Amino acid sequence: MLGRIRSSSVGPKTLDCEPSRSEFNMAKRVAFYLRVSTDEQTTANQQRELETVAVRHGWQIVKVFEDTGISGRHGRDKRPGFDRLCRAAVRKEFDLVAAWSVDRLGRSLLDLLTFLGELHAKGVDLYLHQQGIDTTTPGGKAMFQMMGVFAEFERAIIVERVRAGLARAKADGKRLGRPRLDAAAIRAELAQGVSLRQTARRLGCSLSTVKRVAKAAV
Repeated sequence: MLGRIRSSSVGPKTLDCEPSRSEFNMAKRVAFYLRVSTDEQTTANQQRELETVAVRHGWQIVKVFEDTGISGRHGRDKRPGFDRLCRAAVRKEFDLVAAWSVDRLGRSLLDLLTFLGELHAKGVDLYLHQQGIDTTTPGGKAMFQMMGVFAEFERAIIVERVRAGLARAKADGKRLGRPRLDAAAIRAELAQGVSLRQTARRLGCSLSTVKRVAKAAV
């Protein structure tokens, strides 16, 4: 069903399928994204269900991207399969991305909305099997807009929590930000013959900082 498949035996992989579009009467080109968090799990069930959906809708499966043994908490830089998916979407190599569930894409609503925004900018749609979300339909488009509202709400909550935490720390007399550089203490240590490296260790600052103060004192 997937045509010719190339894959590596271990780790994240991309399976390339190369049927001609004319053979499918210009069917919608779909890419699957599959992910499991541990090496003991398998993506076979995810792929099987998505293939059934593709047959039902008459989709042309052109690519399958996979990350195995990688948590959804990790960003794009630590998910090679997901990274290849994003780059392929930019090149418009497919019309639709299909995933078994929203948590296969990531664990954060903000991350999901960022990904959806990238797809939307390239005219690529998204299908989430477990949630029944299909942005090719009016209902799916409406759901996409609602998710954007909730993402903005989540972002506002995070900002408010950070501000409240800073205010509470300030009220408790805690010093915020980076500690001030005590150049006098550095010069005093150096004047006693303490080495640059030992001075940095004693005062809890970087060696480059001690060198800068020492150079300025010359």
